[in-house]
Amino acid sequence: MTIPKPEVRITRFQVSCLPEMHPDADMFTLIVEYRGEGRWAVTLRGACFDAEGNRSWGPPGDKEPVTDEEIAADNAARDDWLARHRFDEKAACALAGRLAPHLACRGYTVADALARAEAADA
Repeated sequence: MTIPKPEVRITRFQVSCLPEMHPDADMFTLIVEYRGEGRWAVTLRGACFDAEGNRSWGPPGDKEPVTDEEIAADNAARDDWLARHRFDEKAACALAGRLAPHLACRGYTVADALARAEAADA
C-alpha cells in the first residue's frame, strides 16, 4: 500500500477588529469554521450567526422526537436552520467581516475596547 501525500486543509479563521494580544480580543473575535460538505459557520462563543447577523444556539427543539411525524418535523427544522446558518467560505468570511466592527457584549463595544486600550497606553 502506498500512503498518499498529506493534504493540508484550512478549517478555521479568526476575524476581529482588535489586535491579537488585546485583553478583550477573545470577547470580540469571530470564528469562521469549516463544518463539512463545503459549508462554513460564523460563530462567537458557541453561537452561530445567520446572514442577517442574528445569533442562534442551534436548531429549534427541546425534546427528542418520537413519532415519525415528530422526527420528520425535527429533521425539517434542522435542515432549515442549517440552510440559514451555513455559508460557502467566501460568504462566511464576508459576513464575519461585516459583523466584527459591530460586536457588543452587555453594551461594551469594539470601539469601547479600543478606546480603553488606547487610554491605558497614554
